[in-house]
Amino acid sequence: MTSILPEIARRLSLRTTFSETAMERARDAVIDTLGCMIAGGHDPAVQAVVNAFGDEMSSGGGCWLVTGGAAPSSLAALVNGTAAHALDFDDNFHPARAHASAVLVPALLAVAGAGRTSGRHFLEAYLTGLEAQAAVGFGVNPSHYNRGWHGTSTVGTIGAAAGVARLLGAGIEQTAHAMSLATSMACGPKGQFGTPAKPLHAGIAARNAVEAARLALAGSAGRLDILERPQGFLDLFGGDEPRGWTDWPMEDAHVIETRGLVTKRHPCCASTHRAIDALLDLKHEHNLTAADIVRIETKVGLSAIRNLVYREPENGMQARFSMHYCLATALVHDGLSLKDFEPCALHRPQIQALMSRIEMTSYTAEEERGHERLPHLVAVTLKNGTVLRHARLHAKGSREDALDADQRRRKFADCLQWGGHRTDDGLYDRLLALPSLSSINEALPPV
Repeated sequence: MTSILPEIARRLSLRTTFSETAMERARDAVIDTLGCMIAGGHDPAVQAVVNAFGDEMSSGGGCWLVTGGAAPSSLAALVNGTAAHALDFDDNFHPARAHASAVLVPALLAVAGAGRTSGRHFLEAYLTGLEAQAAVGFGVNPSHYNRGWHGTSTVGTIGAAAGVARLLGAGIEQTAHAMSLATSMACGPKGQFGTPAKPLHAGIAARNAVEAARLALAGSAGRLDILERPQGFLDLFGGDEPRGWTDWPMEDAHVIETRGLVTKRHPCCASTHRAIDALLDLKHEHNLTAADIVRIETKVGLSAIRNLVYREPENGMQARFSMHYCLATALVHDGLSLKDFEPCALHRPQIQALMSRIEMTSYTAEEERGHERLPHLVAVTLKNGTVLRHARLHAKGSREDALDADQRRRKFADCLQWGGHRTDDGLYDRLLALPSLSSINEALPPV
């Protein structure tokens, strides 16, 4: 049997053309990620990276930094990747259980070169990296993610290496070796959620993807059976019930068409989103207020309850991983915004009072067995004894319930405003033309 990495690389190489739908969705993902990078550029998690490596950045480099200036490619990927994920507003990709674009876009920007990469070539490399993430994730998820591994920094690293390799002109064998080397760099425990290490995972993954691809093109190599062999990725990282790659499919349509990405509506952990959306659905249907409610109960996936460990968050980072805070804030303010995670927002009396009336449970492992995902459930008990129930299998922003063009544009403008960037300079419209640009640099905003 052919080792899986060469087979993934071979199948990726066969996809030489992409549909207009795939290109448009890739463009939208890149735009959304750039917005999140700009919004996150001043976050303390990002500033810590800049401060740590400031001496090395001051020596220069050719790669654009969202924080200003330029740096060598590895550092640019590290800074920009951390910024992309700093506010937890960047997209989710279910096949990889990863924040795919927060790794891919910074990694690809770091090797795009000074004016040498067209917008279409950049998007093709993005789509290659995304499909590679889906391929790696197929063999280990959801068992890998449920075991406690952060797919962004594990599966994301390995898959993004394939995207970077494509942008650098690698062949099939070099791509497979880039992914193999990235396997040796893949790490990141979900126990770090709610700390600055979590967004750093995306930055480290982007940096590792760049370095793995460049090492492979320079002649370095790893075992091509490292995913499936004893003491390999599946063996060590697969969790309790990994399925492996025996029946791995690669459909005619790209995974971005069949599965899509989830463009976040709320700047917090995706594990909260379906419950938030279900609660907002009930609020709008029944004109609910906090004063009407005796209790809110939500039932979520097993991995979600493990992610959301902060019942009484002490800072904005923890609040992003608090179902109690996110649900209460969404109900009171009819949604969540970036300002809801500032320190001054966390202890508002009305939010705190409602948080005390929220309970969260999860499905059992037995209930989840055989299902890729189950709906998140919300039950609201009113003072008059009525119980309102609603379920959400898909969050707002998913392929099944996508944001429209105006919602995407408004989110981008909000991100620019939060990051201190002008919102009237035509950047969004320039980015919409990304597939036709002769250089990716034409789309990069001045900082």
